[in-house]
Amino acid sequence: MKLENLKAIIVEDEKTSRDILKNYLAKYCPQVEVLGEAENIDQALVLIRNNALDLVFLDVEMPYGNAFDLLDKLGEVEFETVFVTAYNQYAMDAVNQHAAYYLMKPISIDELIKAVDYVSLIKSREKELQNQVLVPKLPQNTGKISIPTLNGFEIVDTNQILYCQADDNYTHLHLKNGGSKLVSKTLRFLEEKLDGNGFLRAHKTYLINLNAIKSYHKGKGGYVEMENGKAIPVTGAKKAELLNYFK
Repeated sequence: MKLENLKAIIVEDEKTSRDILKNYLAKYCPQVEVLGEAENIDQALVLIRNNALDLVFLDVEMPYGNAFDLLDKLGEVEFETVFVTAYNQYAMDAVNQHAAYYLMKPISIDELIKAVDYVSLIKSREKELQNQVLVPKLPQNTGKISIPTLNGFEIVDTNQILYCQADDNYTHLHLKNGGSKLVSKTLRFLEEKLDGNGFLRAHKTYLINLNAIKSYHKGKGGYVEMENGKAIPVTGAKKAELLNYFK
């Protein structure tokens, strides 16, 4: 698959760090065209609103706010985000913000290449799948799963499950008939049991039936809409796996 060229900006308050990243991109990631640089949130907002971007390299800590403040101001966007920071305590926040990748300073060239290639892959698959008749690589699953009850267990057809939603040590199974069941099992437990049956852990809170997806919405805050209209976020790290489900 041909990887997409990417239009990007760098948001970083330190000029030295901006220059290093820009030089690395020019030398090792020629598919990236850097359209501009910003050293604070206000400058970044102007660049983002005035350019059609595929990728934003975003430092977490900046003067007068941070990366998450910037993303909150933007709302839904179509570009992917690669966080760049010296502080690994932001990793979980980056995941929750649907970052495509998370780079630690000093930047590893190998990790930078992986990050760019991953975003290129996402963009290529999104472009490839647009205006196509989509066929899932897996057939409609026909398995069954046993759900524990007070008196024993209940059998549920897995193809009737739209998605599973975590609730601490319990999980809500949302069904195609509009009903739901509360299961005294963790989402991780169900993920392991349903592995290979057309389900994907799209987000830390959701396990989705890939055959029950109605639409896909790209970008940093990417999500899928299920058959019942429920919008479920897809973390950046899971986007390629989701898109590769279709052929």
